[in-house]
Amino acid sequence: MELNTSSSSRHSSNSKAKAKAMAKIVEEEEEEEAEDFFSSSDCGCFLCAIKQPDARLRRASLADFFRELPYCDDDGGSNGQSCAAAVAAVWRAAMAAPDDPELPSLGAIRCMSLLLARALADAAWRRRGDNARVPYYAAHAIGSYTIRSAAHAELAVAAGSVRPLVALLGGAMTWVEQRAAARALGHLASYDATFPAVARHAAEAVPLAARAASTCVADVYATFVALPPSRRPRYQRELMACGGGLGVDAEDRKAEEWASQLQCWSLYFLSCLASRDVSSHAMICQDAVFLRDLSRMWGGLANGDSPAGVGLLRLLCRSPVGRAAVAACRDALASLCDLARSSDDWQYMAVDCLLLLLDDRDTWHAVADATAACLVDLVEIRQLGPRRRLGDAIASALLVDDDHVRGRELGAEAEKAIGSLRELKLERKEREEAMLRDELIKREILAKDKKRQGNDSFLNGDVGKAIDLYTEALELCPLSRRRERLVLHSNLAQCRLARHDADAAVGDATRALALARPANAHARSLWRRAQAYDMKGMARESLLDCLAFAGTWLDRRRQNKHTTRAARGACPKLPYCVARMISKQMSVTGLFAGVAMSCDKVGGDDCMPRCSEDGDGDDEDDEDDRDDDESEGEFAGNSAAGLKICTSGREPPIVTEDAWRRLARMI
Repeated sequence: MELNTSSSSRHSSNSKAKAKAMAKIVEEEEEEEAEDFFSSSDCGCFLCAIKQPDARLRRASLADFFRELPYCDDDGGSNGQSCAAAVAAVWRAAMAAPDDPELPSLGAIRCMSLLLARALADAAWRRRGDNARVPYYAAHAIGSYTIRSAAHAELAVAAGSVRPLVALLGGAMTWVEQRAAARALGHLASYDATFPAVARHAAEAVPLAARAASTCVADVYATFVALPPSRRPRYQRELMACGGGLGVDAEDRKAEEWASQLQCWSLYFLSCLASRDVSSHAMICQDAVFLRDLSRMWGGLANGDSPAGVGLLRLLCRSPVGRAAVAACRDALASLCDLARSSDDWQYMAVDCLLLLLDDRDTWHAVADATAACLVDLVEIRQLGPRRRLGDAIASALLVDDDHVRGRELGAEAEKAIGSLRELKLERKEREEAMLRDELIKREILAKDKKRQGNDSFLNGDVGKAIDLYTEALELCPLSRRRERLVLHSNLAQCRLARHDADAAVGDATRALALARPANAHARSLWRRAQAYDMKGMARESLLDCLAFAGTWLDRRRQNKHTTRAARGACPKLPYCVARMISKQMSVTGLFAGVAMSCDKVGGDDCMPRCSEDGDGDDEDDEDDRDDDESEGEFAGNSAAGLKICTSGREPPIVTEDAWRRLARMI
């Protein structure tokens, strides 16, 4: 019995050993078969390698592929796949999975860097086959892999990618490659580990990025948009279409989007340098033309999430060198004032810039002289974006008592503005705090009576008397009656419009919007300021106010509890004059509009049609402005108040599908 047991045990042990040996043999045979299959397949290209299920084989094949690709003798490798197709496949992988470390660790980023260097050094190779696309795909792949990964950025720097990217940024090829290079350099400059490698090229890269941001719009228009389709570079058209086909209009829109991105990414690269190295501020500020135009550079509707020029300006205003340069540029200060009195999402950044300039004793005088008349319109803003008590900060910056600052005289306009601010925020506030409650109530009643008289005068056509009565009402109305003062300023803005006094209308409408809660949330004032900006030819500011108004208008129509059941089911419509204003301003605020029509002026029939005198406000009290302590009581007799829906008998405004698509994204 024991003998049988022992024999059985030995037999079992031998069987297990044989099974293990057989399994090992089978595994080796399978690996050999897989290697034979891969090597005998139609091509050892990137697409075949990336699909290899065995991780060890895949990694080995990809490493060999990335090692050999930069040195292929012609436009294709030995396997017949073109270099452009291979690099495009790497670019798609980078776009799909930028954080995946596999391809970068196997040499993908190094391969892209070497291809960039070869394309720059060998023009004949670049012109062969489809190799013209290689620099774009390679630079874009580097930018995609480094968008969120510091480790990938270190690989790019180690591979020597900074030098060829700077060359592309300088226009060594075309604006298409320049765009991809600006994106990649911005990412490399955003990490602590790789910033020093980029900063070593700052003396060369800063003027190149500034020039790219300043000239890219004109360059793209001249070298692509202005050309007939048959003369546009074929590879650029195919890159925009991602291999498909676009019509001429779609190509133009894509070119506008890419030009805007080139500008924004160039500014982002400069912002990364400015935020980490104060010494770069002097280099950035050397170009006076660039500094003048900086605050007017914006992401447009296509890149609304980019602070663009004002973001860089705010960084420059954090250093003495930057503040001195900005304060000396009157055009830059004027542009900051325009942005501060707009509905732009980056309005608070413009105010930040001006406050930083006013906080510097050496720049206070020049800045206060140029901006005080505009800034006083904003002193009653409570909160703007992430900034709280912003109006108080503006008032404190302007009402400084430093003898060093106040030693020099200001211009008459600035002195008047600061004097009115001192009266409002200090003297009048003290007087009203000392008044009895009954006296304040009496003044409030008198203010309302003046407002009613002003309404009557306006409706009777006596605009001058209406202005006087509204002004008297503002002087009587207690500061605590914020809502009443908002309405008075808004009514004054309407009177200024009737007199075609656009500057005064902008000021009064801005004061009304500063009193709104939240700021800029008063629909009638937005529309009035939009009309005033249109009179001044400031299309961007007018458009932004129109879009803000449209958002309020459409939201009210969707949420209005008093509409009929049928109306609730219908699609809400914008007033005719607002739709036409949006259509008009979108046609002249595109990036290429200024280049294409640099000599044309807005005029004649471009003046927007007025809604009737009794219909220039909303068609009901501003209950949905989130700021209603009481009925606004716009001009008396407004039984049918409202922005009329196309009552002029004209054809509806032509608003392109793309315009409405962008409008929908905004609101």
